[in-house]
Amino acid sequence: MNKAVAACSAVLVFLLLSLSVQARPHQQAHSFDQLVDEYFDFHFQFHPSDGTLNGFHQYDHKLEDYSAKAAAAEVAGLNDFKIRFEKLSTLTLTDDTIADRQLVINSIDARLLELNDIQMWKKNPDMYSSGASNAIFVLMARNFAPAEERLRATIDRENAALANFAAARENLKNPPKVYTEVALQQLPGIIGFFQKDVLDAFSSVTDPKLLAQFKTSNDAVIKALTDYQNYLQNDLLPVSNGDFRIGAENFRKKLLYEEMVDIPLDKLLEIGYANLHENQKRFKEVAAEIDPKRDPKDILADLEKDHVRPDQLLQTFRDVLASERDFIKQKQIVTLPSMEPPQVKETPPFLRALTTASMDFPGPYETKAPDATFNVTLPDPSWDATKTEEWMEGFNRGVIVSTSVHEVYPGHYTQYLWLKSAPSKVRKLLISNSNMEGWAHYTEQMMLDEGYGNGDLKLRLGQLEDALLRNARFIVGIEMHTGKMTMEQAREFFIKEGQQVPPVAEEEIKRGTSDPTYLVYTLGKLQIMKLRQDYHAMRGDQYSLREFHDTFMKQGPVPLKIIREKMLGNNSPTL
Repeated sequence: MNKAVAACSAVLVFLLLSLSVQARPHQQAHSFDQLVDEYFDFHFQFHPSDGTLNGFHQYDHKLEDYSAKAAAAEVAGLNDFKIRFEKLSTLTLTDDTIADRQLVINSIDARLLELNDIQMWKKNPDMYSSGASNAIFVLMARNFAPAEERLRATIDRENAALANFAAARENLKNPPKVYTEVALQQLPGIIGFFQKDVLDAFSSVTDPKLLAQFKTSNDAVIKALTDYQNYLQNDLLPVSNGDFRIGAENFRKKLLYEEMVDIPLDKLLEIGYANLHENQKRFKEVAAEIDPKRDPKDILADLEKDHVRPDQLLQTFRDVLASERDFIKQKQIVTLPSMEPPQVKETPPFLRALTTASMDFPGPYETKAPDATFNVTLPDPSWDATKTEEWMEGFNRGVIVSTSVHEVYPGHYTQYLWLKSAPSKVRKLLISNSNMEGWAHYTEQMMLDEGYGNGDLKLRLGQLEDALLRNARFIVGIEMHTGKMTMEQAREFFIKEGQQVPPVAEEEIKRGTSDPTYLVYTLGKLQIMKLRQDYHAMRGDQYSLREFHDTFMKQGPVPLKIIREKMLGNNSPTL
């Protein structure tokens, strides 16, 4: 071979190798994206209501299967997907894709932890009854298809639900007493939901054949729920002697997999108590500024009287949302991808029993029902004056501000506006609660810190009361599930340390028994505040609040560990 040919051959080999190297990231990314699609298709097969919620309507006619056989099949599939994701080489992946890969692996680990170790499907009777109502609710809540089409899916899900009540009798052996009691507390409302609300939701359907099928399936579900209620009361409650505590190791793993938080629990408690004491001190100071001679709880009771008439409530919410949106724009708090506000409407009849005020926005892949609605439940016209007054006290001026900040501007609705442009499918569908709820809780304080409300001390006192509630959740969740606090001690903690009234404390400890990591509100808020402080120090004179918030939101609702690494360029501690 002469030198010229040899040189040409060498150049050709070099070019081919270069092209091969350049192609690998694209090919690897394509392989990752393909695997992600396969994984979510697998996930929604086992969680079809989640598919409906996110806008994947090919799953509308399927229902979750709570049998032991289905649990075993999901475990097998998850283990297979975990191996496949772990085998993917990270050498040619971008940093963002490497983070996405870890998110998926963590999501798989979290689900395996639930199925194999925590096992709510063997402990929580409410999972079966509430699971049935939730599966139907997501078909009713949004008009993503004609009522007839959604009713057909409802019939299919109702028919499939009957097998889950049979599975409950097989799976539930020794549940915690509090779980059975909560399920029994919920069941009358769930039965009423099928007796009235589901019927109301499809009242526009006139096809007689379809309506006959619906009556058959709906009556069967009502009967199954009534039988289930009797089974829980007569058979399961007397043998409900199980332990609700998940234990320190499961708690640690749950936080690690779901929130990427690896801080030891004793250190987390130190952080939680420090923030609790800080907020308690500030709460007393603000109350003293309002009236030094009165007990803070008496001042809070007075705040409940500061509310509008029922016929003014919807317009008041609209006005407050407009003022918050204008404030955000004027003070350059965060970019709003759309200035179109959510519609403010009275809560539909089938939602009234479930919520006082809620943000209903479509899933990230919902294209057929794109409207977002802020629902507000008005007092029933049939109520007497006393009951109406009690209801409206729950919509006092402070609650209207904190609720609209948390749910809409710049809370969850603003997150939704940004979610639509999240950088990947993984980041649209795998949402960190410490990010979502942490952000919404953070904004309650941040908006007042930035001047919203013109320094109104009563608004600040209400914000601090909400913060103390979340502080109590943080501590109680850890202490109860690691065996250091009884339910009665937790109740007293909410009342004494969290400044909550006894009925709220009672509901909070019940929630905490089945929602161990409801510390995510304060956990996320504190992580965001530390990130903001560290980002400000790094950016110096180039820092602005809006730029910080925009950069934060661009990452998608992922654990703060991932966002810190992206924004700071290091993996320094999140707290």
